[in-house]
Amino acid sequence: MPTNGLHQVLRIQFGLVNDTDRYLTAEGFGFKVNASAPSLKRKQTWVLEPDPGQGSAVLLRSSHLGRYLSAEEDGRVACQAEQPGRDCRFLVLPQADGRWALQSEPHGRFFGGTEDQLSCFATAISPAELWTVHLAIHPQAHLLSVSRRRYVHLCPREDEMAADGDKPWGVDALLTLIFRSRRYCLKSCDSRYLRSDGCLVWEPEPRACYTLEFKAGKLAFKDCDGRYLAPVGPAGTLKAGRNTRPSKDELFDLEESHPQVVLVAANRRYVSVRQGVNVSANQDDELDHETFLMQIDQETKKCTFYSSTGGYWTLVTHGGIQATATQASANTMFEMEWRGRRVALKASNGRYVCMKKNGQLAAISDFVGKDEEFTLKLINRPILVLRGLDGFVCHRRGSNQLDTNRSVYDVFHLSFSDGAYQIRGARRAGWARGSGGRSGRWAGHRRQRRPVAQAAAADSGTRAATAACAATANAPRTSSSSSANAAAWPSAPGAASTCAAAPRACCAPTPTHRPGPRFGSTEAAPGPAHRALNRVRPAAARGLRVPLEGPAAVGGGGPQLSPNQSAPRTSQCPGTRVQEVALPCGWAG
Repeated sequence: MPTNGLHQVLRIQFGLVNDTDRYLTAEGFGFKVNASAPSLKRKQTWVLEPDPGQGSAVLLRSSHLGRYLSAEEDGRVACQAEQPGRDCRFLVLPQADGRWALQSEPHGRFFGGTEDQLSCFATAISPAELWTVHLAIHPQAHLLSVSRRRYVHLCPREDEMAADGDKPWGVDALLTLIFRSRRYCLKSCDSRYLRSDGCLVWEPEPRACYTLEFKAGKLAFKDCDGRYLAPVGPAGTLKAGRNTRPSKDELFDLEESHPQVVLVAANRRYVSVRQGVNVSANQDDELDHETFLMQIDQETKKCTFYSSTGGYWTLVTHGGIQATATQASANTMFEMEWRGRRVALKASNGRYVCMKKNGQLAAISDFVGKDEEFTLKLINRPILVLRGLDGFVCHRRGSNQLDTNRSVYDVFHLSFSDGAYQIRGARRAGWARGSGGRSGRWAGHRRQRRPVAQAAAADSGTRAATAACAATANAPRTSSSSSANAAAWPSAPGAASTCAAAPRACCAPTPTHRPGPRFGSTEAAPGPAHRALNRVRPAAARGLRVPLEGPAAVGGGGPQLSPNQSAPRTSQCPGTRVQEVALPCGWAG
């Protein structure tokens, strides 16, 4: 069952990178440690735990082995202790550049070295004893101010970020941590970066980069001038304050960001709880009461829907659906079935949820028809970081491929249109399958800025993807907790909305679109024919490769055709095959 704790504080896991860009590694054989790994994997992941004695010392535990790092008096280090002892206590000494120096508390020596020559015997700090912190958690999360107990969210009207939200509802509460040059940037949902003076900028300037510090399990963000981010003033504007040491005002919790969705019924109205406890499709506006937090049980792949009023959808007498449950149970679980661009929900009584004539939802149907189908749209992933079982999806440097087993990640942009999605990369190019089904190609047209490639999804043909949620749409959002209600979101340059990947034979011709004045707004846009792309096929979680093709790989125009090739017709022309894509929620964080 999904946990009832909707706001779960993330357990901070990280890697430690030495001066030669190698990660501290705990080996299972002999419980030895070294600094030889070039990337962050399971063996390179560590957890920082407070000292049980309530002192300033900390413990470093290997996530892979579950054992503690220890340093003996003669400088030998190992990761063998199952229970923390005296030699496991370290002091974290943050340096001016944000790196850490680890000092053995009982022996006063510093831990460092290269390759397999690690020791804790240095009497002074040199570059070999400095470590960079690289977070190993999913970078898309919510940020909670410890002192104010308020969530940080984007305020478009004031052009700032503020810690004044009672709950992390809507797309404006999404933050993405970007790791650049040993520092972190805070990226808002509209792809802007928070600068230390509180302004939002489009480029990760030096003043928009921060080093991380940990205190009592909380996070602090230190800017290049040695000051810390904190909510300032009555509005809680997030900017660097005057303190050069983190206090409670400068501490934050990272909380997991669950998918938040809206559903549109056959009457083209939003499913809502605005009218009370009954769940009904009777609203024309897409606000907080029409937004539901979705959690998926990893074992059964069934999902729950939690409303902004504080209740789960639950099955009641005579098949009715009400948002009154305070805890997840069998009656709050729904099985999701993908039917082309639509979804059908089956309740715990074995019947499908349908829309009655008055708009109310009830699980009373034995078969799926028009009234049992809904359009599902994720609203809190306008930008997306993808992670599989083996690592993050990232573009390979100097190559035209994507890998799914990397320790670093790329940020992708999504476009939505009528239940279908397109994944676009930094070059404004979409995903497409290449030959063999295990690789694909980027396709794009920088001049037109209307990529036409389709998106690939992991395990989209499996039961896991049947219960998965679709990738997000960057639709306009207005949060009641924001001081900028009903504000229009700025348009993303070059945003496009095309379809992408669903069950075979479910495709239909779809016009190419370009963005309107607000996120998610689309209108038809004419243009030259683009190269037709192969069908998208799910690839294995390990080693997915998507090569770039044509001038888009080097920053030129669209894909080129040989003299003997005829230009294939796009969705503007007859005969185009279009597909949909459903992304498992595990990939979206």
